[in-house]
Amino acid sequence: MSIARPGGRVQPSRPGDPKRVGPYRIIGRLGSGGMGTVHAGLDAAGLRVAVKVIHPAQADDPEFRARFRREVQLSARVQGPCLIPLLAADPDADTPWLATAYAPGLTLDQHLAAHGPLTGATLLAFAAGTAQALAAIHAAGVVHRDVKPQNVILTPAGPRVLDFGIAHAADGTSVTRTGVMTGTPGWVSPEHYRTGAAGPEGDVFTWAALVAYAATGLLPFGTGTPDVIAYRVMSEEPDLHALPHPLHEILGRALAKDPADRPTASDIAGECVGLLAAQTTLVVSPATNPTLAADLVAAKWAAVPTPDDPTWRPPTRSPKRALGIALATGAMIGGLAGGALALQNDDTATHPSGSLPSPTGTSATALADTPATPSSATTPPMPAPPTPSSVDTDEATIATWHTARRPKGEAELETSAALGHDISLGVGPDYNYDGQYDIHFAQPRREVYISVTGPAPAPHIIQSIAKDACYSLRMMAGIYKDLPYDEYVLVDNSTPTAPAIVWQDDFRTNTGCVTQAVERNTIGNGQESDWQPSEAGLEAARIPSTDKEEIRVATEAVHELFIEWNGNSRLVHSPRYINDENTSIGFAPHEEVMYVWTTKPEWNQTTRQEWAEKAATVACQAVLAASRAHQEWIYALYAVAVIDDAGNAQFLRWGSAGSCAV
Repeated sequence: MSIARPGGRVQPSRPGDPKRVGPYRIIGRLGSGGMGTVHAGLDAAGLRVAVKVIHPAQADDPEFRARFRREVQLSARVQGPCLIPLLAADPDADTPWLATAYAPGLTLDQHLAAHGPLTGATLLAFAAGTAQALAAIHAAGVVHRDVKPQNVILTPAGPRVLDFGIAHAADGTSVTRTGVMTGTPGWVSPEHYRTGAAGPEGDVFTWAALVAYAATGLLPFGTGTPDVIAYRVMSEEPDLHALPHPLHEILGRALAKDPADRPTASDIAGECVGLLAAQTTLVVSPATNPTLAADLVAAKWAAVPTPDDPTWRPPTRSPKRALGIALATGAMIGGLAGGALALQNDDTATHPSGSLPSPTGTSATALADTPATPSSATTPPMPAPPTPSSVDTDEATIATWHTARRPKGEAELETSAALGHDISLGVGPDYNYDGQYDIHFAQPRREVYISVTGPAPAPHIIQSIAKDACYSLRMMAGIYKDLPYDEYVLVDNSTPTAPAIVWQDDFRTNTGCVTQAVERNTIGNGQESDWQPSEAGLEAARIPSTDKEEIRVATEAVHELFIEWNGNSRLVHSPRYINDENTSIGFAPHEEVMYVWTTKPEWNQTTRQEWAEKAATVACQAVLAASRAHQEWIYALYAVAVIDDAGNAQFLRWGSAGSCAV
């Protein structure tokens, strides 16, 4: 369903609009189209949703209902990056409806009108993300059929493709019927003009037109009357001269007149991710690791302006805890056979067959100022907190968890609801994990605590929860600019008598939300106490490496060190200046240490210490990032040295990835 969506802002409800649709309280309108109206809604936990309600005239059409039901079933199967998930639907209601997660931001056409074309890494991230979304749609056996600027939203976390699998059933411009030409002029493939065919190849064609439009603000086949545009699409070549060369070549193949000559969405996603990786000198294989590819798109997505809408407000809650069901794919499809897919609002309600219990919500009225004590109805009581003397003031502990409180205020309530929903929706369907999540906030420490109850989470479950939490928090920080939190902490409370901190990270600095585990070591005086660098290790590090990942990490780190130390200085003859001739980074595999050294015998001790501090910071972040991004990365330690005239090394700093200041 294409909708008029003025910046995603909520418009006032009109006479006759529903007050509630399924489990959602309607607070206004987001837009309308030929087949229905899109309402702004809130669930019991305060999660923002877009509820699309079909017009009564369409609801009376049995053929339309059948198509709508089938497309809801297909859409429930689609999972992937840069997509907006279907949360619930009732195609058999008197007035059929469906609900998706709400994505804040401008549509592509609105963004171009207000801010101009996308450029650089943001353009490549847009191309890669939207191609990945189409690849996921096609893998589920669904064809979008309505790829156009109005159906892509630029959110703070990246591009999001709307209406996958629904558009061609619910949008009047794209419902396929015999003898009816469908589609929006400028966003129709040649074969669709000729025969009405609409397959994955057609999505690839319109994707290429979409990316060209994002890069230039111009349609690749120009403007004009529908018949003129149709002739150009079928007979003339697109205008791609303003696009950067590598992207120009990919789009040219995707815009081939013969659908058999076009690459698949999966192929172009891989190529676009490759271009994006080349800009960051990362080595990523999206064909074998789509998670890393999605991380890369998120990491390189530049912040885009997001309209702030004061209309959204958390709902008034009763003192009873509200439970929302994060619907797994199987539960969605199974639930359709019985009619509605909806959220349960009662603690004693049973979950539909195959569905997962959701995160526990919170009561704004009863719990806002209550200390963090989990409800006995859903979570066993926690043991008594440790004494204050056992609390580590730097890292989170069980004691600091006990001092955290439940959410209060709009930003925290919305963040809590989004976290619970996103984690449950991500982890549940992927791993069939039946856990529940409580969210608490420690504002003085700038920490968000996520406690997990239910079955003991395996390491891969913890890692998945951490990734989903990071993405969700980054999204909410983009919406609430003053959100006063930086870190999130996972607490394994599956054994209430022995809760444990299992994860802690900074979601603001971890821009790609990469979650490969890194040992959390601590250092007391700036050095690791249980190991020391050696001359033998430094000699091993001097041997040139042939490993591509080691070369990449070393190249990026030494370049960063040059910037940090030299700044904007061009005084290459200055005693302080460092360059490739006197400064190097290498690896000692037998020690699993990355060494950084500079040959500067003329430096006094003060300059050496100053340089070593900067070099240690760069080195620590380099091994930390590599450890997070690649499970096979063996180097978790680093050492920094200055070499004198005799070739002797003075080791000034050393440590581990777990000791980095973030």
